[in-house]
Order: sequence, then structure tokens, then C-alpha cells
Amino acid sequence: MPAGLESFYDQEISWYPCEQDGGMGASDSTDSSPGSYSCARVSVPLDYDDPGGTVIELALKRRSASGTSIGSLFINPGGPGGSGVQLVESVDNRLSKSLLSSYDVVGFDPRGVGRSTAVDCLTDAEVDADRAGKNNTPISEASTAAEAQADVVDDATELKGECEASTGTPGLLDHIDTVSAARDLDVLRAVVGDGPLSYLGYSYGTYLGATYADLFPGNVGRMVLDGAVDPALTADQLALGQAQGFENALRTYVEECQAGRGCPLTGDADTGIQQVRDFLDATRSRPVRTNDPNRPLTYPLARDAILGTLYQSESWSTLSQALNRAMNHDDGSSLLRLADVYASRNSDGSYKSNSTEVISAINCLDYPVTGDVAAWQTQAAELAEVSPTFGADLGYSDLFCRTWGHESTRVREPIRASGAAPILVVGTTGDPATPYAWSQALASELDDGHLLTWNGNGHTAYGRAGDCVTNAVDSYLLAGRLPEDGLTCDE
Repeated sequence: MPAGLESFYDQEISWYPCEQDGGMGASDSTDSSPGSYSCARVSVPLDYDDPGGTVIELALKRRSASGTSIGSLFINPGGPGGSGVQLVESVDNRLSKSLLSSYDVVGFDPRGVGRSTAVDCLTDAEVDADRAGKNNTPISEASTAAEAQADVVDDATELKGECEASTGTPGLLDHIDTVSAARDLDVLRAVVGDGPLSYLGYSYGTYLGATYADLFPGNVGRMVLDGAVDPALTADQLALGQAQGFENALRTYVEECQAGRGCPLTGDADTGIQQVRDFLDATRSRPVRTNDPNRPLTYPLARDAILGTLYQSESWSTLSQALNRAMNHDDGSSLLRLADVYASRNSDGSYKSNSTEVISAINCLDYPVTGDVAAWQTQAAELAEVSPTFGADLGYSDLFCRTWGHESTRVREPIRASGAAPILVVGTTGDPATPYAWSQALASELDDGHLLTWNGNGHTAYGRAGDCVTNAVDSYLLAGRLPEDGLTCDE
């Protein structure tokens, strides 16, 4: 136990029955049967260098094991800014029956997120307006680099003011970094009564898990990191990898669409991709009508509908239908629904979490600003070159963080986690958001990393990839048996 943190590590957790509603509300039921849900809140210091200062709360939601529990399996959906409280409610459709029988699955909202002490910036209506785009003018439409930079500065300045004014906990925006979240995770591990940590992290959750393993190697039990982020990457390298990843995924989608029936994209793959770009370009000057007269399909919404659906290859047929409605019938309603799913927007206009706002706040604390204006312009041009469809909208993240003001002092470098138990890294060859090369890199960088490969498309593998991946991951989490070196599972 780290010195000075005894009161946090020794606190007693009080679980209460809670509803399956994506929140933390208490249920009238007293059900504590296998598979039931319970909730709790745990206190942690805002600043681990000042444990006697401000205290914040973390929200936890637990699905109890349907059989005899061997302990807790902590899960994180990624983001950054994803809600584990929400994720735990979908585990019956995502995790195997074997895992659900043996583990109490615990989801938690990291500091700054969701039902924990949270960053608060925008009203639901303001999030709608932000997602639709101010005057429907995305960065990629700016005619000059200077205009693009001015747009980023304006956006960062406005969001900074809103977040600083609305977030109720002073100093929170300076302490929602991943190192602090990893230290929180060790408090949670101790408070729920576990010895070594069992953990399944997706996407950004792999960075959280790897950071934990580096800080607390002796507390690592069985850890699976699916869809890895390479900890050594800078912000511009991250953007470049994702730009290329989504452009590659778009090509694969178009090829599959054209090989099937009812595809709205004609000709060969290059022609089909250009048709997607032309459609997106057209929405800049003429948004597509939808069944909500107050929410036409603007360029940012159309782009996000496509990007979001590329995450899950099993939804590509839905994307084809939505594109057909928009491109051939002037009806953007289906694409608007896909964009809303991507942003976790409810049908009543509310949002399930604050992930849209908090992702930049966390990233700016995790990725130090590098370069200067000239370097950022070069990077923006490179992004547009490797991804003509999406790349121009991914530029100037360093400029955003410089303007945001809550900057990182962390050095980006490989994580070794020396002395930790073996860590299983799962990589998907066609992953657009966390390219396969990143999983290869993390598995290589870790002192005891092991790579499991899925030859498939979409973001992450476990819960989507079939029996080969499921059995390999389950064997490790349940029995500590690693898959054979170099195991590759085919789609």
C-alpha cells in the first residue's frame, strides 16, 4: 500500500442493488442472485501528490458471477472517456458464459467520466450543435492552413471556457490523466477485496491497463489488452495511424459492399470510395434532410456515421442501406441514427455519457505537445495525403492542446511493466481505430507480452471474433494458460 493512502485503500465498500439502466440509481429490489447488478462508490484523492486534499468519487457497477466467483474482472471500454458502468450492462452479450460464471464483472467510470466525479462542459443541445458543426464548416473545408488553425483555436478556447465554468470540482481538469486513473484502479482492486488484478481492457483501456502494469507490476494477475494503443506514440503518430486505419477500413467496406447485393456504390473500389467522398463533400453545402426537421445531416454527422460504423464490420450492411437512402433517396435519417449511436445519443436527445467532451481533456493530459505551427501544418498535409476521406479532420491536435491549456508533462515511451505477470495482447489485422501494428508493438515492448492475432475487420476482437479468440482469452483469464506463440485466428 503506497504511503499516505491508507485511508483510501482501507475504506469499506458498500454495494447496493441498482437498476439496469446505464446509471447508478438504487433499485427497489433486494435481489442479490447470480447475475444481478449492484453499485457502489469509492473515494480517491484528486491529486495523489496531495492525498489530504480534495477527494473525488468513482462509480462502480458489478454483475455478480452466475456461478462460483473466483474474484473480480475489471473491464474498461476505451475512449478515453468510455463508461464502464454502461459497458458492464452489455457483458451478457459480449463475454462468454464461462467468464460470466466465474467472475464478478466490475465496470467503473474513470475519473472525469460519466457517473464518477465528472467533467461537465456542454448541455445536450450544445453537444448536438457541436456535433453538427458550427455553420457546417469542418476543419477540412477551411481554404487555408491559417483558417484551419484559427478554427481549432476557436474551438479549443470555447470548450475550455465552458468546461472550466461548468465543472464543479476545481482542479479536476488537471487530474484526469491515465496515470491517475491507473492509481485509482489499484485502490479499486484493494477495496473490492481482490489480490492480483484481473483486467480486460479494450482500445484506450489497453493503455490504462499497461500503465497500471508498469506502476504496480506485483499486483498484476491475468490481464488481457484487446485492440492496443502503442504507449510510445506521440499524438501526431496516433492521428496518422488512425487516419490510415480508417482509410484502409473504408476500402475494405467498399469492396465487400460492391461484392454483395444492393450496394449504392458502383464501379470498382476506387470509384466507390470517390462516390463516398463526393457525397460527404456535397453535405457541406447541402445537408441532407432527415425525419427530424431540426437536425439535417450535415457533413460532420455524415462523416461520423461512416466512421462509427467502420468500427464494427457486422454493421456494414446497415451502413450500405443508410448510404443508399441518403445518396439515392435524399433521406439522411438512417445515417443520422448511426451518427447518434456512435456518439451515445439517446432518442430523447440526451447523451449517455460525457465522452464527447472528456476525450480531448484526457488526451491533452496524456500526450505532451510537440512541434510548432510549421510542423503541425506538415502533419495536417500528411494526414490528408494518407487519408483523403478522413485525414484532414484529424489534424492540429497539438494546437488544440496548446490552446486548451491543461497540458501534459508526461514523456511518451514504451511501457515494459518489468516484473508483471504475462500480459495477453489481442490485435485485429483490419482494426481501423487501433491498427494491428500497435498491438504488435505493445506485445513486443512489454517484458512479458504475448500476442494473439485475429484476421478480421473492425475494432477489437474478443466478443466479436468467434470461438478461436474466445477460447484463447478465456483459457488465460480462467486458468492462466497462454495461447501458443504466434496463434492467429481466422475470421
